[in-house]
Amino acid sequence: MNRSFFAAAFAGIALVAFPLESRAQVSTVVKPFQFGVAAGAAVPVSDLSNFFSTGFNGTVMLGLNPQLIPLGVRIDGAYNQFALQGGGASLHISSLTGNLVYSIPSTGISPYLIGGIGLYNVGGSGGGASENDFGWNIGGGVKLPLSGFDTFLEARYNQAQSSGTSSKFIPITFGIMF
Repeated sequence: MNRSFFAAAFAGIALVAFPLESRAQVSTVVKPFQFGVAAGAAVPVSDLSNFFSTGFNGTVMLGLNPQLIPLGVRIDGAYNQFALQGGGASLHISSLTGNLVYSIPSTGISPYLIGGIGLYNVGGSGGGASENDFGWNIGGGVKLPLSGFDTFLEARYNQAQSSGTSSKFIPITFGIMF
């Protein structure tokens, strides 16, 4: 009984103290402003996957990271392109989103959650009409701080609301933040 009490007390102290200590360590290396680039695969899901194949993604971003809290803001400009199954045409989805980023306190590899809303432009190749629509995204990633910059791997579910339909896709990207 006495041994169980001390084990439970030690576990409770560790759970409370560890995040505070790691937050203090992480906050000393947080850069208040960051610029980054990312690239990777764009995977169509739901109805979009019935007509289009996996494509590519390119993203530029600006991050604003407060020093004392684990919640930051990131503005992303992204371009995603999908090829029509069977060849020929393609679909592109460009976006400008504002996102909240919650960094889970840790040392070394740092997981985070990200989500936000923005403007999505959905259009096809061949000079067809494009449409501006609102959309949202949610996902997560892991960040590895290196000397002078951070690398990250991230996946996010995106949904752009078009007239009567929605385009759903998941970009899986690798990036660098300076």
